[in-house]
Amino acid sequence: MSPPLADQMPLSRQQVLELLGGSDDDWLFSRARLATELAFGDQVFMRGIVEFSNHCRNDCHYCGLRSANREVVRYRLSHNQILEAADQVASFGMGTLVLQSGDDTKFRCDDITQLIHQINAKHKLAITLSLGDRSLEELKAWREAGADRYLLKMETFNRRLFAESRPKANFDERLDRLKGIQALGYQTGCGIITDLPGMTDEILAQDIIELTRLKLDMIACGPFVAHPQTPMALSGNGCVLKSHRVSAILRLMNPGANIPATSSLEALEPGARALALLRGCNVVMPSFTPQHVFSKYDIYPGKNAAKAFLRERLEVIRNQIKQHGLEPSSARGDSRSH
Repeated sequence: MSPPLADQMPLSRQQVLELLGGSDDDWLFSRARLATELAFGDQVFMRGIVEFSNHCRNDCHYCGLRSANREVVRYRLSHNQILEAADQVASFGMGTLVLQSGDDTKFRCDDITQLIHQINAKHKLAITLSLGDRSLEELKAWREAGADRYLLKMETFNRRLFAESRPKANFDERLDRLKGIQALGYQTGCGIITDLPGMTDEILAQDIIELTRLKLDMIACGPFVAHPQTPMALSGNGCVLKSHRVSAILRLMNPGANIPATSSLEALEPGARALALLRGCNVVMPSFTPQHVFSKYDIYPGKNAAKAFLRERLEVIRNQIKQHGLEPSSARGDSRSH
C-alpha cells in the first residue's frame, strides 16, 4: 500500500520570495521532509543514467558541451555499448534507466526506437529519455516504442535570461514541445538552474511558480556551476543552500513529483546531494556511462569527476542515503503527481 500523499501547499509569490531569502529554513526543510515522507516513505529511487553522446548542436552559454567549444573531446557510444550499459543498470538494481545525450541528431528516430525495444525486451526498467528538443513525430514514436518518461529542461522561464543563456533556442517552441510531451502520455520532467548568471530571487520565484503550473511528474533544480570553456566562465557558482531551498519549496508545491538530488550539488559541496534528500529530493541518478568516456560528459566542472569505479561510486551513494535514515530503492519510482 502506497504512503499517503501530502496536500499541495499553495504558496504565494511573496511567500516563495521570503523562503528563498532564508526567512525560516528550519520550518521549510522540516515541512519538505515530511511531505517527501508522506509521498514516498523512506525510499530514495535510484536511476541509472547512461550519457551516450556528448555531441550537441546547441550553444548554451552555461554548458561545457556547447557546440562552439572546440576543447571538448567528443564521443558517441555504439548501439552495443549503450545496451551493455543498460545491462549494468539492471544488474546493479536500478529501477530506471535514463538515456541522456547532448542534442545530437546523429542518433535518428529509428536508432532510439530500436534501443527502447531491445531494452524493454530484456529488462523490466522504466525508461527515461533526455535527448534534447526533438520533433513531436520522434517523441511519439519513442513513446509508442515503450519509453516512459521524458525530461526537457527550460533552465529558466524568464524570456530575457533564457535568450542570454540559450542563444540558439526558441522559448515558445521549447515550452510548446514540453506541453506536447505531456500530451503524448509521458511522465514529463522539466527543470531550472538556480543562480544562473543574471538570475534574481524574483526571477527564481517566478520560475518555481511556472514549474508548478505545468503539473509535472519530474522537477529538476540544481545550482549553476561555472565552466571555464563557456561565456559564463567568470560568473560565480550558485549557492548550495539556495538550491536546497528551491527543492524544498518545490516539494511543498508539488508533493507527488519526483525531484532528483543533482550531481551539481555534489560538485560544489561534498555531501550536499545527500543532504538534499532531507530537503525535498527523493531521487539520485548515478552515472553508468562507461569508464573510458565517463569524464568526457563535462557539462560543468565536477560532473563525472570521481576517479572511483562504478561499484565503489554506488556504494558511496548508497551509504550516504542510509546514513540519513533513508533506503535506496530499486523500484520504478513513478510520479505520484496525478
